Amino acid sequence: MPEAPARHHMVRVDPASWRAHLAGRPDLEGLPLVADWAVRGWPLVVRRPTGGESGIPLGLPLPPAEGKRRLSFLMEPSAILSTAPPPRLAAAASAAAAAWQPTLRRLVDLDPETRTFGSLAWQHLTGLTYLSPTSDIDLLWHLDGSAERLLAGLAAIDRDAPMRIDGECLGAGGMAVQWRELAEGTPEIMVKDARGVALMPRADFLAGVGC
Repeated sequence: MPEAPARHHMVRVDPASWRAHLAGRPDLEGLPLVADWAVRGWPLVVRRPTGGESGIPLGLPLPPAEGKRRLSFLMEPSAILSTAPPPRLAAAASAAAAAWQPTLRRLVDLDPETRTFGSLAWQHLTGLTYLSPTSDIDLLWHLDGSAERLLAGLAAIDRDAPMRIDGECLGAGGMAVQWRELAEGTPEIMVKDARGVALMPRADFLAGVGC
């Protein structure tokens, strides 16, 4: 592949490459679901690399019933069958409980392109049980010049939501900011990208997305 997939993207791995990789990971032997993960066509998620890693850094969170362990992997680019952004909230919403549905509809109405990662995404993609009554929802928004309208809408929905609404606003170059921090309006904000985390003037971040 010409470049590493973006953080939060979902990656499907060739089953033969997966088996070969697991053969060198005795620490994972006997863990439920892991051996057949790629065979079932379930994805892994791109994570931020740590220092000195070589390869595509991926993560696999096991569901709560299986210990909720967060497993890390490094795969060669040749092992990757496909990559895709995390699913749209509109597509994943049916995997959530009925109590969440009014809030999810409001979130989709606010921005139909909202995407979800975390427990709701994993439950939608695998059919396994990741959500519990105390789960948060993790969302992604691509800013395109309407950041202040989006943030005001999120604050209004968040006030009476049955779950905690977490997530990141994505700006230029893959930079990401927690929506709550961006909504606070402080002059400096904490920005994540593929390289790490740094402080950045809020105005500069918003200028990069045309706001």
